[in-house]
Amino acid sequence: MKRRLAYGSAIGLLIAGVAVAVAQLVAAFVSDVASPVVAVGQAAIDLAPPPVKDFAINTFGSHDKLALLTGIGVLLALFAVAIGVLAVQTRWTAYAGLALFGAVGLAAALTRPGAGQLAVLPSIVGVAAAFGALQLLFNTQRTEDISPTGFDRRRFLVTGGALGAGAVAVGFASRLAGASGRKATASRAALRIPKPAEPAPPVPSGVDLNVRELSSFYTPNSSFYRVDTAIVAPKIRAADWKLRIHGMVDRPIEMNIDQLLARPLIERDITIACVSNEIGGPYVGNARWIGARLKPILEEAGVHPKADQLVSRSADGCTIGTPTAVVMDGRDAMLAVAMNGEPLPIKHGFPVRMIVPGLYGYVSATKWVVDMELTTFDAFDAYWIPRGWAKKAPIKTMSRIDTPSAAVKPGKVPVAGVAWAQHKGIERVEVQIDDGPWREARLSALDTIDTWRQWVYEWDATPGSHVIRARATDKTGYMQTSDDASPAPDGATGWHTVTISVV
Repeated sequence: MKRRLAYGSAIGLLIAGVAVAVAQLVAAFVSDVASPVVAVGQAAIDLAPPPVKDFAINTFGSHDKLALLTGIGVLLALFAVAIGVLAVQTRWTAYAGLALFGAVGLAAALTRPGAGQLAVLPSIVGVAAAFGALQLLFNTQRTEDISPTGFDRRRFLVTGGALGAGAVAVGFASRLAGASGRKATASRAALRIPKPAEPAPPVPSGVDLNVRELSSFYTPNSSFYRVDTAIVAPKIRAADWKLRIHGMVDRPIEMNIDQLLARPLIERDITIACVSNEIGGPYVGNARWIGARLKPILEEAGVHPKADQLVSRSADGCTIGTPTAVVMDGRDAMLAVAMNGEPLPIKHGFPVRMIVPGLYGYVSATKWVVDMELTTFDAFDAYWIPRGWAKKAPIKTMSRIDTPSAAVKPGKVPVAGVAWAQHKGIERVEVQIDDGPWREARLSALDTIDTWRQWVYEWDATPGSHVIRARATDKTGYMQTSDDASPAPDGATGWHTVTISVV
């Protein structure tokens, strides 16, 4: 029994390794998303119910896609072991298992947006290679059902070692063949962003309070949050990028990167946030963006009066619906090409993404944008709407406590954080210690109403355990509500609360 399990597990893992490695090699020449593992992962994201998505984001953060791929790998390994163990009894079960693996990969790849006929190749070639590997691993001198004694031990070890080495070599070769990523990286390095016709106003002194552990005014690109549906970030050369604007317009527009960069560019500081952010969560950041205003472009297209929704599409097929009136109301909605002084990072939408101040990202911040359709909210539901999220989602007034986050010593302790109310602006932040009175915190200088503000309150900490709360009031007079609500369907509410020990 143990011998059968060992042989079967080895067979299953080897043939699965061959299938995946060869499929990955072919996908490197076809498309990243044609890889069966990636395609199945994307399908899993699309099919997962909202609570599962929320759990993944809240549990794994920006590593949610890595966690998904790891889970798929574990399931694949278990499936491979099961098929291998069955194969030592009846050979047809191994072939059936491989056929099932190929069918799932084919179905997932073909359902990806923009999938062409070549999308089937990685799954087909990978499974064909695995069929061949399985034949080599079986003792071809026997034709009846396979048992542990039906293997030539020496032949098994030599063939298995050769196949294992081959799988590693093919996997390495697939990385070498993946030219799309290298081309996109080279394109990004070569892209020259013109000086903006409207530079951002000088940042006032005092926008950064320089408190230890407090979020900096500008969030570095390397640590800026990323929440999207793409397991593999689309890798687009700037020279290959095109944007199509169509639908309920008088004059459809198609433009390339040179035409976009030839337009008057603006430079603005804008804070963006994800609707999945829990109270006190990390999915918010502030950056300096450069891009072309979206309003004049849409005006050139001639938007029909009844077109109340702008549906933007990402290169990976995700759709985002934005209220047309918000884009056209004069705020700095843009097609962004630069972030914090450099071309957009690939994972943040290179070469072009949308930015609309004041709206949560799922209704405004399309990365890798390649298509815009003017339509109506009645006619089309964007990606997140059937999954339980609201069609319109202005960012809610919010504050977060960054420090202290751990035990402190008695004495003066800065309680500090950030607050945001994009396109309204923060007027005041207050702090409450335990159930005491609310005390007004000192605010940093205001850059614009589209950026967050730092705040700090000097707390005279006494020994014991203490509960600290924060709340913000925006410039419209609205005070952040104490009512706790989860992110769905249109953003979390409540006061950020931390418990700190003073020892």
